[in-house]
Amino acid sequence: MHVGRSGLPAGGRDWAIAVGVAATQLVAGLSAPRADTGFDLLGYALLVSGGLALAAGRRAPVAVLAVTGLCAVGHQAAGLDVPVVAFLLAVYAAVRAGHRVVTVVAAVLMLAALPLAALTLPSDISVGDALARARGALELAWLIAAGAAGEALRQAEQRADEAERTREETALRRANEERLHIARELHDSLTHQISVITVQAGVAVHLARRRGEPVPEALLAIQEAGREATRELRATLEALRDDGGTPPNGLADVPELVERARLAGLDATLTTEGQRYDVPAAVQRTAYRIVQESLTNVARHASAATASVLIGYRPDALAVQVDDDGRSGPATGAMPGVGLLGMRERVTALGGRLTAGPRPEGGFTVRADLPVERTS
Repeated sequence: MHVGRSGLPAGGRDWAIAVGVAATQLVAGLSAPRADTGFDLLGYALLVSGGLALAAGRRAPVAVLAVTGLCAVGHQAAGLDVPVVAFLLAVYAAVRAGHRVVTVVAAVLMLAALPLAALTLPSDISVGDALARARGALELAWLIAAGAAGEALRQAEQRADEAERTREETALRRANEERLHIARELHDSLTHQISVITVQAGVAVHLARRRGEPVPEALLAIQEAGREATRELRATLEALRDDGGTPPNGLADVPELVERARLAGLDATLTTEGQRYDVPAAVQRTAYRIVQESLTNVARHASAATASVLIGYRPDALAVQVDDDGRSGPATGAMPGVGLLGMRERVTALGGRLTAGPRPEGGFTVRADLPVERTS
């Protein structure tokens, strides 16, 4: 609901204006001298109807322009010589909405119709008097002023919208430039250092095994941590360099992950439970990463034959669960669960909960419950 500076909803303001104009026109009609045509009640009704029609001016400005014009001609023909305030406001609203040509045509028709309406009165009225009567109801200067005010406000609103778009585009461009700058800094410094650590750890492990010496657990941990950091950093750099042209991975991409696991020789299945609904992009990305990391760990470390992926749509959360029948652990080496650490950080950032551990029947399970605020 649009609320203006006055604190009233837009619809409430429109009705307040419409009722005020209707009351003003009615009072003017009751107090003004009028010809005895026998249609006074009809004229009063047209005065009120023309004013109340303004309530729909925001939604249907052209229709309101036509209605107020017909009402004005009608009450003039009924002998009520009252300024057509409602029509002037309708002209303002129609021009503000961008209907300039239609408004000009309607104004010209009104300037011609009002004298003709005056000539239909029973009293013997001359053409000059009819023109004077019409000019009193609708001054050309008032008409031009109403149209000019509507056009001025329309252009002001267009300039404001253009300025807002320009500010948004400038902010987006600066954000993109900053994001790319950060990506370059990470790539030039941190990526190189991590690569050096990983390569040196790998060489040390290789030399130890070649000599038949036991590989230190700390060395294996450094090697695994370096690989995991490289994967995470690569994903971060891809996200930073993404210009928005390619949408991020989400729930729609999970079947592709499962299919890739099948092609790698793992008997993987995907099950969806519950009624599907719109899930925020951040939750979708996290769900995708959990499935991706879990299947990667299963393929690399668990020696599993089967794996099952469950996506459950709960009333207030999205459940993501990956089970396998491999060894009871997500990874081997001195630091099992390096991938689980990244998963847990993502889930915690969303206010969710991650559980991971051995299954009673064998294998390993990873489950995340991600809160979802539904809009409908």
